[in-house]
Amino acid sequence: MQTYQLTVPAKPYPLMIDLAHTALLVIDMQNDFCTAGGWADQKGFDVTQTQKPIQPLKQLFEGLRETPVTIIHTREGHRLDLSDCPPHKLARSKKQNAAIGSEGKMGRLLTRGSKSHDFVDELQPMAGEIVLDKPGKGAFVATDLDLILRQRGIRQLLLTGVTTECCVHTTLRTANDLGYECLLLEDCCASLVPEFHRVSVEMTQLIFGWVTTSKELLAAIDIDTKSPKNLAR
Repeated sequence: MQTYQLTVPAKPYPLMIDLAHTALLVIDMQNDFCTAGGWADQKGFDVTQTQKPIQPLKQLFEGLRETPVTIIHTREGHRLDLSDCPPHKLARSKKQNAAIGSEGKMGRLLTRGSKSHDFVDELQPMAGEIVLDKPGKGAFVATDLDLILRQRGIRQLLLTGVTTECCVHTTLRTANDLGYECLLLEDCCASLVPEFHRVSVEMTQLIFGWVTTSKELLAAIDIDTKSPKNLAR
């Protein structure tokens, strides 16, 4: 049986992963969080911070799409009638001048089906990749993510996206409790508050999992040659 095992340099120590049993979670790389005119921008945040992972993720896609890694894209947002939006979340958004469901420059904010809710143009999913809509911060709550992963025999997760301290970390913590090994790619994550990113990365490597960069991962796979010399077959 063919395997795709390799060792990735990481903190607190190197991690062995099997690409055939690994999923890449691309968390909430949406216009609402990363694009001028979206929900975060309307709240007054600097979305150039959350645009930083776009180029590293594009390069990561180019590499991982040549491997058996399962790629899953998540989006935070709500039904058209907002029936899955907790009242306190809706009320808080109204107080902060970015009411969920209100009309923005790209359609209704954080509402499924709008351009505002969709992925940034540079990181659109390819055919066959999984798109998972979620109503909250964590990707495991009110979704079938755990079922999808277990059906595919996934045991290890590569975590990327925005924001590091919120949706990424919430997902990572739950995954850790559910028994998945979690590898955070720190250059493929970002926060609207840079200090939050730094602390979240440090917490991950101390408590919840492992931390590396996309460059170190791709170097371990040796993707440039398309015949990874680090893979055990």
